[in-house]
Amino acid sequence: MYPFTSTGNTKESLYKEVNLPAEFESVLINKLAALDHRYLKDLKINISNVLKTQTLSRKESLLIGLATAINEKNAALIAALEQLAAAEGADEKEVAELAACVSLMNANNVFYRFRHFMHKEFYDNAPAGIKMSIMMNPVLGKEFFELLSLVISSLNGCEMCVTSHEQSVLNHGGTQARIFDAVRVGAIFKSFSVLI
Repeated sequence: MYPFTSTGNTKESLYKEVNLPAEFESVLINKLAALDHRYLKDLKINISNVLKTQTLSRKESLLIGLATAINEKNAALIAALEQLAAAEGADEKEVAELAACVSLMNANNVFYRFRHFMHKEFYDNAPAGIKMSIMMNPVLGKEFFELLSLVISSLNGCEMCVTSHEQSVLNHGGTQARIFDAVRVGAIFKSFSVLI
């Protein structure tokens, strides 16, 4: 049973969960609300659940959500989640590094998807020529930076990058349960970003 008495309350509680103002306008969210659509309730529950996983702190979940919003170029969600992450202790250096990580992964995901699709000796052996010094000593910590890289690579559909970063997370002390939860956070925030 859902703990909401009306869709209006569901929309309001959904927006509150992600720090969007009550007056925020979304054509698609409004359509779902007008139809009293059950998906709006599911979405609110999904977001609430991924923000309180057992393997990620709330700050980490919010940073993954923020990275997803950056990847999806969703300005409203970026602003809202940046405030929530700051309230959980995320500082400017961490948020800046998050944006840099998303940008770098977009370059890598395009490049390594191409390499994987072509699978020709020349492309496989030619140096990538992509500078990646931020991966060496990230302020977010190596395991979490690799976890973010994995989530963004999953969102962007790069098999080579997903495989590589999954192994790197494990090599830096992460667990499969933590990886699973992180990818789920990214998936749910992407699904929300589609609607706003």
